[in-house]
Amino acid sequence: MSLPIPVPDSILSLKALQAMIKQRSVLGALEVFSNQLQPVFELTLPGFKTVMMVGPEAARFVLVSDRDDFRWRNEADPVAMLLRHGVLVEDGDFHDRLRRAMNPSLHKQMLNSYVNGILHYTDHVLDRWEDHSPMDMLDEMRRIALLVLMGTLYQTNFDPVIDQLWNAVLKTIQYISPGLWILWNQVPRPGYAKALREIDDYLYQIIRVRRANPIDGDDLLSLLVRRSDMDDDLIRDQLLTMLIAGHDTSTALLSWVLYLLGKHPEAMSQLEAEVMRTDDQAPVTIESLTKLSFMDQVIDETLRLYPPIHLGSRLTADDIEFQGYRLPRNTRVMYSIYLTHRLPQYWDNPSAFRPERFATRPLPYTYLPFGGGPRNCIGAAYAQVEVKIILMRILQRYHLELLPRPVHAHMGATLEPRPGVWMRVQKRKRLTRVF
Repeated sequence: MSLPIPVPDSILSLKALQAMIKQRSVLGALEVFSNQLQPVFELTLPGFKTVMMVGPEAARFVLVSDRDDFRWRNEADPVAMLLRHGVLVEDGDFHDRLRRAMNPSLHKQMLNSYVNGILHYTDHVLDRWEDHSPMDMLDEMRRIALLVLMGTLYQTNFDPVIDQLWNAVLKTIQYISPGLWILWNQVPRPGYAKALREIDDYLYQIIRVRRANPIDGDDLLSLLVRRSDMDDDLIRDQLLTMLIAGHDTSTALLSWVLYLLGKHPEAMSQLEAEVMRTDDQAPVTIESLTKLSFMDQVIDETLRLYPPIHLGSRLTADDIEFQGYRLPRNTRVMYSIYLTHRLPQYWDNPSAFRPERFATRPLPYTYLPFGGGPRNCIGAAYAQVEVKIILMRILQRYHLELLPRPVHAHMGATLEPRPGVWMRVQKRKRLTRVF
């Protein structure tokens, strides 16, 4: 006989509400539920029901062992409406075909060819920073991430239109952020048409330009345009997928890294010292980045505490069972990366920022910042190199001091620090350019 899936009672729900108000985030409520009800519990609101799953066994179940019993695509969700046939919202053979088409541009062998572009666009933004001025790192990291992604993966200079399309990009992200659509399917989405049209117009334009002026390269846009089995609409879907998912995750990660370093000056000093020990006269390569071992630990610990993609959403494709709990067909299942990363049975003092804990490898499926299994993040290797180069460059050129303003975790399309990360920037006296 199947076990009934636990449902929060009124007392637990009250505690969850108090935690949510204190943290200014639904994550506070989910932590309360998880502490009492893991690894499976049900959330039921008017018109909405989902099964939440937490922990490494649940992650292995969803991502690997029973992955074929879940569907990624939910036609009623705005993410599918926006990305249409993007690789992130397709299943089966069609997903696999799209992923194979995109993989060469994101393969580790391509990463060295992107290094100079990442440096160039990072420097382009840093050149605007005024000495001793307060800067919102959330906005600044978004600007860098957009320019870097467009300049490397699409070989397109986004700078001439970034200010013109800035609000449209933010509106597009808001379109797929959690909201009323989670509570009631098919909620109208007013106020977004103009922004989405502006983004689409731009993407179709760069597709047309690339078709008319081909580039002999393996950047993502060139690869897709050369394929005979992909029309402009399908290429648009992949470009928009990478534009939104790729830049927003890097934005959130970099912003959280700088926030946590600012909150922990001793870690900031240690990382600054590591960066300054590197040979700033030598070209930056993927191999040279491996010397930044403490930076790796800082990034890994930031991803543990604030994973940009903090949960995964699926639909059951059939009636299935997990640890005695029955999940009927078409059940919405969400597995929480954020909660799994904070389970005290796997992480000592899980809410503390301790980069040194990543001196050893975490247990399997306790750490999932890029998902897991065959459908792990397609851009994981690219993102890890991108973030290290950007962070290294910032610390080479500036010392940053966190300003005392409250920050909370906001569940948008990614988990980002709101209302922003304000830091005072101070120019360093010397930097030798490396390209």
